[in-house]
Amino acid sequence: QVELVESGGGLVQAGGSLRLSCSTSGFTFGIYIMAWYRQAPGKERELVAAISTLGSNSKYGDAVKGRFTISRDNSKNMVWLQMNNLLPEDTAVYYCGAHSYGYTYWGQGTQVTVSS
Repeated sequence: QVELVESGGGLVQAGGSLRLSCSTSGFTFGIYIMAWYRQAPGKERELVAAISTLGSNSKYGDAVKGRFTISRDNSKNMVWLQMNNLLPEDTAVYYCGAHSYGYTYWGQGTQVTVSS
């Protein structure tokens, strides 16, 4: 069955860094656009970053440009989100998402909390 498992979340002070990982199985990873989303309490889920199937193109939400970097390894079926210079407003549950031809899969999320 399809599985996306996020890890790497936690509590960090403002200005710190975290690296989120998403390990996947059960689908053809290399044909899926991979993305990270986040949802803060009382807010809608928003796109943080997305990366193309071969990793050659990526895009970022305005709030994280220049601070976060998305990457993937198709040989390992994994995607990462390197988060630097974290801000309290980055506090949210972060979700890994896989998208291809109308199919979307989601992970269960990992909590990131940034203290001021």
